[in-house]
Amino acid sequence: MDRRVAIAATGPASADAGLAAAAAGGNAVDVAIAAMVSAMTTEPGIVSAAGGAFVHVWPADGDPELIDGNVEMPGRGQDPARFGAGLREIHTSYGGGLTLYAGHGSVATPGAFAALGTAHDRHGSAPWREVLAPSIDAARAGYVMGGAATTYLAITGDSVFGWDEHTRPLVRDTDGAVVKAGQVVTNPDLADTLEQISVDGARSLYTGDLAARIAADSDERGGLITAADLAAYRAVVRTPLRLDLGEWDLALNPPPSVGGPMLAVMLRELAGAGWDWQRIIDIQRRVLSFRHQVHDLSTDLEEDGYALLESIDRHGLAGLPTSSSTAHVSAVDSDGTICAITASSGYGSGATVPGTGMMLNNCLGEPELNRLGLHALAPGTRLASNMAPSVARSSSGSALAIGSPGADRITTALMQVLGRHCLDGTPMQEAIDAPRVHVRILDDGTPRVDHEDDPGISAAIAALGLPSFSHGPTSMFFGGVGAARRLADGALDAAGDSRREAATRVS
Repeated sequence: MDRRVAIAATGPASADAGLAAAAAGGNAVDVAIAAMVSAMTTEPGIVSAAGGAFVHVWPADGDPELIDGNVEMPGRGQDPARFGAGLREIHTSYGGGLTLYAGHGSVATPGAFAALGTAHDRHGSAPWREVLAPSIDAARAGYVMGGAATTYLAITGDSVFGWDEHTRPLVRDTDGAVVKAGQVVTNPDLADTLEQISVDGARSLYTGDLAARIAADSDERGGLITAADLAAYRAVVRTPLRLDLGEWDLALNPPPSVGGPMLAVMLRELAGAGWDWQRIIDIQRRVLSFRHQVHDLSTDLEEDGYALLESIDRHGLAGLPTSSSTAHVSAVDSDGTICAITASSGYGSGATVPGTGMMLNNCLGEPELNRLGLHALAPGTRLASNMAPSVARSSSGSALAIGSPGADRITTALMQVLGRHCLDGTPMQEAIDAPRVHVRILDDGTPRVDHEDDPGISAAIAALGLPSFSHGPTSMFFGGVGAARRLADGALDAAGDSRREAATRVS
């Protein structure tokens, strides 16, 4: 019997790339990797090959594992004078106002391809070359710019992506205007880069000619990444957090990720409370305030992450003190293998490595992930991450892959969708489409409720007396949850989020 797949991807090109990998003999892992590499290729500004990623796999015949390809602090052997330099402060209107730092000094050591390559080596069934082929073809022949990327570029095309001569051709048309949805764009340099990776393997980005180009560009233009940083990078296979949620056994991104532990705590509290907007806002406020006070200033995210979970086990939420643009793909196959991948390049550094077509991340330039200081960590330290790709199995035999982009809104989006679906039985698409809230902890530690328009949410905010900001009926600010499922009877389905240009496919 031929293997069937279901995928929730970032857009049509991403979803079709996943199906192409399935046609080449791929399983859910190959499908998810192909779809993510396509997103890195066809959604400039949203995510890139030179960022970080987490790959969560639950094989049909094994235990779940989380492959950590998050970005690291660079600077091995670097001139101390470089630290604190090479940054461009940029103010944008995104999400109601956001300050970030771009430039080569904002670029962290990328880990995404190390994670994708490791996942394929451990679990893939299609040839590596076939998994990357759709993205190589799209970059060379041309792809249609989608709505999510052009919406983001309309805000950041000048401020973030307008200063580097190597980036401008990737986000502007021949007249110099920022590209719009529906325009066809090519990136032949990236096609060559992906072609090389498809032949030489993912490690070629860390030890070969591509690594030398990244390090040389960083050296010439004020960055911190050295050849030693790239050569030392390794993806890490971790044991996931496990959480019982209704009839579901949920596997979450473990520490040093921040996203998984925060999501676990929110869902544990929600499981005992029932659906109530005031309660949901209060859970978010207390958990995210704790993160602001402790995790965002942590020098040992792994130790503090497990300490948080132990504290909640003993004392409940009362034990807590009060006070990056991403992309996600979910896939399942008819054999029962589940894969969820979330990747991020931050908000983008605006820089592209000459001759490679790779736009660089700005993960050192995201203030919410670097509150200790933008260059304060020791080289080789994994950065904090909100990413929380999750996989689950139910006692009735269903399997689920789910996740979301959206920086610090990832955990709150997944809290609400998983809470509705796993606890209340809300159909997945309906749970994804429902209005959302997110408690933003401001720099001074005070909360503000960001929300989509809904009478129940407005009434809860008023009752709690909290300041708020409306983003309208729906907004990409609140993420883009994608879910793929294998039901107990063997049927496959997928659900995407209209807040982003989601696309689903079932073969």
